[in-house]
Amino acid sequence: MSLEIRTIQLKIMSGLATVNCYLLISGENYLLIDSGHSSKQDELDGKLRQAGCQAGDLKLVLLTHGDSDHAGNCAFLRDKYEAPVAMHQADSGMVTQGDMLYNRRGNLLSRIISPFMGLGKRHRFIPDFYVEDAYHLLPYGVEARVVHLPGHSAGSIGVLTSEGHLFCGDLFTNTKEPALGAIMDDEAAARASVERLKEMDIKYVYPGHGDPFPWKLLEEGIGL
Repeated sequence: MSLEIRTIQLKIMSGLATVNCYLLISGENYLLIDSGHSSKQDELDGKLRQAGCQAGDLKLVLLTHGDSDHAGNCAFLRDKYEAPVAMHQADSGMVTQGDMLYNRRGNLLSRIISPFMGLGKRHRFIPDFYVEDAYHLLPYGVEARVVHLPGHSAGSIGVLTSEGHLFCGDLFTNTKEPALGAIMDDEAAARASVERLKEMDIKYVYPGHGDPFPWKLLEEGIGL
């Protein structure tokens, strides 16, 4: 069954930046990768309804990592759309405790922005289940699997479809040009994640921030 990918780009930081959610549609199945910042709840809700997604249609909300600009609407979506929420367990404290530095070493930039990036109490939640590397999403109607991509955070993951579409969270960005993400808690782990991806059949990359782009541009730009 063919897969439709809809990019939902939400403005954050008073419009100075954006964050992406990705709605995957396969037949009557809807799967959402990341949920955006809680301040964009109504906009996200409207985009889902425009796509024909109603309560009971959203099979899964899958988080690439636990930062509040990606996890902010999970509690809302679970309540309204009856959708389970999943993520990697290593990032669980970010969403249960609202602590951006829960599992991070905390580089300077992370510590500077952490007071503004935590998940508020009413938006915190306990995930319905946790996913590991190679977890398959076919039970949710999508021919894709989870790829563990630590670096930005210990529990960062990506989703790779059978057609070579990679949803990479914040491992890569494309705000100016395709590049490794600016905030890496563990540079060595990030580089190891990149090396893993080089062995996979990737055609297109869907970053957490910036426009999607062909994988070959990333290879050319940062010399993978």
